[in-house]
Amino acid sequence: MAGIKNLILQGEGVSLDFKKTITNNEKIAKSLVAFANNKGGKLLIGVADDGSIKGVKSEEEEKYMILKSAHQFCKPALEPSFEEVYVDNKLVLVANIPESDTKPHYALDDQKKWWAYIRIDDKSVLASRIILDVLKQDQKNNGVMISYSDNEKKLLEFLSENDKITLKELSKLLRCSYRKAQKILVNLILTNVIKSHTTEKEEFFTAVK
Repeated sequence: MAGIKNLILQGEGVSLDFKKTITNNEKIAKSLVAFANNKGGKLLIGVADDGSIKGVKSEEEEKYMILKSAHQFCKPALEPSFEEVYVDNKLVLVANIPESDTKPHYALDDQKKWWAYIRIDDKSVLASRIILDVLKQDQKNNGVMISYSDNEKKLLEFLSENDKITLKELSKLLRCSYRKAQKILVNLILTNVIKSHTTEKEEFFTAVK
């Protein structure tokens, strides 16, 4: 199965996550939700983080755990589909999570709290209020079209001279509403031009190097 091998060689990323085995419903729910809130993705079970193929012992057990995560630990619930693929005589279970049209999805954590996540690079990251807002508004806007208007250009020029910018600073820079500034930020985050960083004090944005 060359396709899966090639995927594994690419390593974990925005739409690919490796799990050696499924031990924790909360962790899996986080990955499932992040994919569904993004552009969809694949969970490869039986593959270690470094890409080495371990294979799964019982695909039924792993499927049960994933479905339990998808149904009970995600809201709205998700419906992954499965493929079973042999790679080097070892069984890899592929769970496909399509991009959702009922965003945002939330995952239950071990404190019994619901959080929304999105996928940035190879991490499932807590969705900030800005991103949540956009998931709610723009879930029908398939594929963010980037056409750089003057506003985007101003933001990127600012970031080439400064390390970071906050929502407040951007709205001042562009003399526009928070809502509009927010939209610009999110489009650029989803197309991986800028990154969102959250500290306890603030959320700020930097250019992707």
